[in-house]
Amino acid sequence: MISDFRNKTAVLTGAGSGFGLECARIGAKLGMNLVLADVQQDALDRAVAEMQTAGAQVLGMRVDVSKADQVEALGAATMARFGAPHFVFNNAGVGSGGLIWENSLQDWEWVIGVNLMGVAHGIRVFTPMMLAAADKDPAFQGHIVNTASMAGLLNAPNMGIYNVSKHAVVSMTETLYQDLALVTDQISASVLCPFFVPTGISASHRNRPEGMQGVRPTRSQMISQAMSDKAVNSGKVSAAEVAQKVFDAIGANQFYIYSHPKSIGSVQVRMEDILLSRNPTDPFAHKPELGVDLRKALRA
Repeated sequence: MISDFRNKTAVLTGAGSGFGLECARIGAKLGMNLVLADVQQDALDRAVAEMQTAGAQVLGMRVDVSKADQVEALGAATMARFGAPHFVFNNAGVGSGGLIWENSLQDWEWVIGVNLMGVAHGIRVFTPMMLAAADKDPAFQGHIVNTASMAGLLNAPNMGIYNVSKHAVVSMTETLYQDLALVTDQISASVLCPFFVPTGISASHRNRPEGMQGVRPTRSQMISQAMSDKAVNSGKVSAAEVAQKVFDAIGANQFYIYSHPKSIGSVQVRMEDILLSRNPTDPFAHKPELGVDLRKALRA
C-alpha cells in the first residue's frame, strides 16, 4: 500500500493532455518530481510550465513512444535527473477506427506502434530501473500504470485496430502484474480501462506521422470518427476524476481501474459468450437504434 507520494518521481507519457496531464496535476499537488513526455511539443511546453508554476521539479521531453530509442533516452534522462522513478504512467495512446479490412498498413503500424509498443518500451526501459532501486532500498515502493481502455475488454465494431491494441495492453499488464509478483513485493502494476471520457483521444489524427496526414479516410473511418467524437465529447466523467481514481487505486494496490464501473455488465456478457461457446452478442442489444444507424450508414 502506497500512501506517501511526496518527493517521489513519476514518469508520464502522453502528459500534454487527457489523463497524463491530469495525473501530472495531481502529482504536482502531492509534491512529486515529474518527468513529462509527449509527442506534441506545444502541449508539452504548456504542461511543463504549469507544473513548474505549481512548484514541482519537472523534466520535459518530446518523445514518440513508438520509437524505442526515444523511450530509452527518456529513461536515461530520468535516471540522470531524479534516479529511478517510483511511478510510471504508460499513458500515451491514439485512436483509429473503421472496418478492420480497410485499415492501411500505415494505420496498423501507427496505432500498434503507439498503443502497444509504446507501453512495451515503457515496461522494458523503466521496470529494470525500479527493480534495481528496490534491491538497494528495502523501503522503495513502485507502481506502473498502463492505460488500456474498455476497448481492451470488449470488441466494439468499426474500431478494430484500437480494440486489438488495447486488448494487448490489458494482457501485457496482467502479465506484468504476475511477473512482478514472482520477483518482488515492492513494485506492482495496474491497468486503466476508461470508457468514453473527454480527452484528446478522438483528435489523435492531429499527431499522425508524416506521410499519413493527407490520406483521405474511408467512409467507415469517417463514420467511426464521428461516432467517437460524439461519444467522447458527451462523456459525463472527466479526465480529472479518472486521474483521481488512478491515484486512489495505486494507494489501494487495486489492479483494474474503471472510469465507468457499470459498463462491466458488457464485459460479463462477453465472458459468458466465451464460456458458453455462443456467438458474440450484438453489442447494440441495449441500444438497438445505434446498430440500425451504423448499419444504414455503412451500407448506404
